[in-house]
Amino acid sequence: MTITKRKFDVVIVGAGGAGMRAALQLSEAGLKVAVLSKVFPTRSHTVSAQGGIAASLGNVTEDNWHWHMYDTVKGSDYLGDQDAIEFMCRQANEVVYELEHFGMPFDRLENGKIYQRPFGGQSQNFGGEQATRSCAAADRTGHAMLHTLYQRNISANTQFFVEWMGLDLIRDDQGDVLGVTALEMETGKVMLLQARATLFATGGGGRIFQASTNAFINTGDGLGMAARAGIPLQDMEFWQFHPTGVHSAGVLISEAVRGEGGYLTNKNGERFMERYAPNAKDLASRDVVSRAMTIEINEGRGCGKAADHLLLKLDHLGADVIKSRLPGIRELAIKFAHVDPINGPIPVVPTAHYMMGGIPTNRHSQVVTPYKTGPEEVVAGFYAVGECACVSVHGANRLGTNSLLDIVVFGRAAGMQVIKDLKKAPHHKALPTDAADKTLARLSRLNNQKDGESVAQVRDTMKRTMQTYCGVFRMADILKQGVAKINEVAERVANTEIEDKSQVFNTARIEALELDNLIEVALATMVSAEARVESRGAHARDDFSERDDENWLKHTLYFRDGKRLDYKPVRLKPLTVASFPPKPRTY
Repeated sequence: MTITKRKFDVVIVGAGGAGMRAALQLSEAGLKVAVLSKVFPTRSHTVSAQGGIAASLGNVTEDNWHWHMYDTVKGSDYLGDQDAIEFMCRQANEVVYELEHFGMPFDRLENGKIYQRPFGGQSQNFGGEQATRSCAAADRTGHAMLHTLYQRNISANTQFFVEWMGLDLIRDDQGDVLGVTALEMETGKVMLLQARATLFATGGGGRIFQASTNAFINTGDGLGMAARAGIPLQDMEFWQFHPTGVHSAGVLISEAVRGEGGYLTNKNGERFMERYAPNAKDLASRDVVSRAMTIEINEGRGCGKAADHLLLKLDHLGADVIKSRLPGIRELAIKFAHVDPINGPIPVVPTAHYMMGGIPTNRHSQVVTPYKTGPEEVVAGFYAVGECACVSVHGANRLGTNSLLDIVVFGRAAGMQVIKDLKKAPHHKALPTDAADKTLARLSRLNNQKDGESVAQVRDTMKRTMQTYCGVFRMADILKQGVAKINEVAERVANTEIEDKSQVFNTARIEALELDNLIEVALATMVSAEARVESRGAHARDDFSERDDENWLKHTLYFRDGKRLDYKPVRLKPLTVASFPPKPRTY
């Protein structure tokens, strides 16, 4: 197969909010930037973010970044790195005002300031009264952000490769990253994109689970590429299950509903969250609410004939509020739950939503790894931002509306760092002669495999395995079985066959390549979860129900080679302020 080579200053894989914020920074600096995206950029998964972006503007209630930092550290169940959290929270106001100046259409208060709504885990005065911190554009904040950033990138002459899929990282003998191989999805054409800097912004991998709020494109591509290239994956045991996915559909019903005054009830009409979080109630942290809902269902207080879901009530807010503040939520409820929330409650259930782990980075978005001997070091030429990265600002549990903040703060930081680094590296390094060999070998296997298994069947088995053995609550024997079963699935992935080998649209080929990435994410998740013998944030063990700061206040590093684990300490020291030492986490 002949491979075309193209050179860029920077190649960015992923055109969501993180990738486009970084691309904007770089293109406006005059660099030649290529952005690869499996879908048209404004269809990236950032478009699904509904509730808002966190910033301590204080437009509705008194607020400051230090309170925001405390809430984020507490929300992370003290696994978040406090230097990175301080960095993010201190920059929140600036990046929101920057988005406003870019033209992002935030809703407005009567005084003209940016509208803010309450969200779970937000407080005033270090755990006091509820804060109002989430800057929103109705319930379509991610949609507004994505379109704003895309328009700015078009103005800055960013070059987009639409419907292209990144395949493998290119590294040299020193371990430096020199670009990626990529596939044009329509034609099957493979290209080698050489770059002085390569940035991953590929989003999460929530499609490893059977029930997920993630789009079908969220197949952990960046993580799979990184793992195959010898980069470890950090904290992969931590997956957030959003409390309110539409029952039987998985579609996300934003926390904005509860921020506006909606609440959860069981089959008895009881507001059960008052038992589990007497102060924050329905606006407790997401892991707390999801576990409470699961307990309600498991103890027989679920709703419906199968008693397998709960109800989200918002009809009491009134038609005007729902139509003006939650129009997208109403549309989703009508379409997927067949319920108009103006008239009745929405059936909901906890659903896999967000990946707290990912490719390890520092606060400048440089990928860091102990891939050689000795202490952690920067991987030259390689950067990661957004959900595919682990900074770690979310630790063991992400607070709602910190995700949009994460992608713009660190997207901008990545752009600044790349500009700085490229001044020291004005020329492309020579590519190794075998730069595309691994990619060609993978494609050859897929093209020539005969009598293999169906990609769809193996993928469905993987999803059921993850949902069954690595869900909201986890047990030692269940996880041990899960490790064995997911390893069996991995062996089957290596024997999958493309059923339609024609060049028309390459749908089957893309799904097979995505499965290669999904299984890497699934393996890292199951192995890491089985090893962490404590309950922390989204990782809830029935057999080790307490948090163990003495032994487990550390990050997990999963290495694909040998499916082995290593660990590194949590950075408890912030940049300029006093640290927040671990303490019991109540709401």
